[in-house]
Amino acid sequence: MRGVISLIMRKIKLLIEYDGSAYHGWQIQKREPTIQSVLEGAVRKVAGEPSAVIGAGRTDAGVHALGQVAAFTTSSELPPDVIKKALNAVLPPDIRILNASDADAGFRPRDDALRKRYYYIIANQRASSAFLHRHVWLVRQPLDMKAMTTAGAAVVGTHDFSSFMGTGSGIKNPVRQIFSLDISQLRQIDFMTAEFTGDFIKISIEATGFLRHMVRNIVGTLVEVGRGRIPAESLADIMARRDRKYAGPTAPANALFLERIIY
Repeated sequence: MRGVISLIMRKIKLLIEYDGSAYHGWQIQKREPTIQSVLEGAVRKVAGEPSAVIGAGRTDAGVHALGQVAAFTTSSELPPDVIKKALNAVLPPDIRILNASDADAGFRPRDDALRKRYYYIIANQRASSAFLHRHVWLVRQPLDMKAMTTAGAAVVGTHDFSSFMGTGSGIKNPVRQIFSLDISQLRQIDFMTAEFTGDFIKISIEATGFLRHMVRNIVGTLVEVGRGRIPAESLADIMARRDRKYAGPTAPANALFLERIIY
């Protein structure tokens, strides 16, 4: 579908949800499918011109989003609701545009974000449902929720999070502010009108922003605390060391969800 073209450039803001299972993250790669590359292909079909789709966060391969925000510029005169419908018509079913709207020319999805919120789901039981296993981390050993909650409180605040930063990151300033880290136990997850009972743990983290693999490394460390392999009171010391080797392993990507971006 080709939009009507004018000489006036507009910026369109998108609210997006996606299942990241089939994609190698957000950012464009040369040989692998990514969310950004698929979106840019769809925008080109709808607007009739190429445009970079800039996201608020670069989710890792396999990570999902309920409320990713992105924007692109276009000279198309199509109304935002038509753009939304047209994009959804050409996008694969695991990527959906929830809303499209006109934005100020200076809007920057990444830099203008005030807070970002992710959550992670752990199935703390012997086996996972056939319908949930792709979106939870199955941890069979019982976890000490009290110890995990104590450890999680230590990362709240403004800190240097180098100990939780993934290798290969080019970020020069590893300081971030975590506003909240909540750990809750769920006995039931609803899916497609079905109720799946079990022992689930939801870890929600809200911060100014996140370093590469930061959420997954924090979750992996908290699970090690829950297993009794890392003392709950050692989280402050781990952060003070500013060295990735002292923290726990990286949690799998498939159970991580970008919940929302706050502006």
